Amino acid sequence: MLTLIHQLTPAQVEQLHQMYLQEWWSKDRTLADVPTLLGNSDLLFGLWDAETHRLAGFCRVLTDWVYRAIVFDVIVAADYRGQGLGAQLVEHVTTHPRLAQVECIQLFCTPEMRPFYEKYGFGQAEQLLMVRPYG
Repeated sequence: MLTLIHQLTPAQVEQLHQMYLQEWWSKDRTLADVPTLLGNSDLLFGLWDAETHRLAGFCRVLTDWVYRAIVFDVIVAADYRGQGLGAQLVEHVTTHPRLAQVECIQLFCTPEMRPFYEKYGFGQAEQLLMVRPYG
């Protein structure tokens, strides 16, 4: 049975980092940066497997609590995939009482993930995204 957690222990931070290393979009993240990433996030959602002592899934949210919230890093450990954990994470975010009054919850996803997020009320934005790369 999985438990929803909102804080990570040092061991769970290491497990999250290991999950990051397995994905193309997060493989360059360092273990040293993960505590800073977590500390500067407004809400954390982890799925903890107490039986195996493993972090099975994770995502985080940054928000101003009024107009915008953005979901980052929806990730499920490879051996836990196919069990609906991504759906559980998204549902925890979209039903969180502190986010209920936020005008718009946003996220970035690849085109093949759009149908998954559309099931939870997300739609494609009409405006263009502008980015300023670092460096």
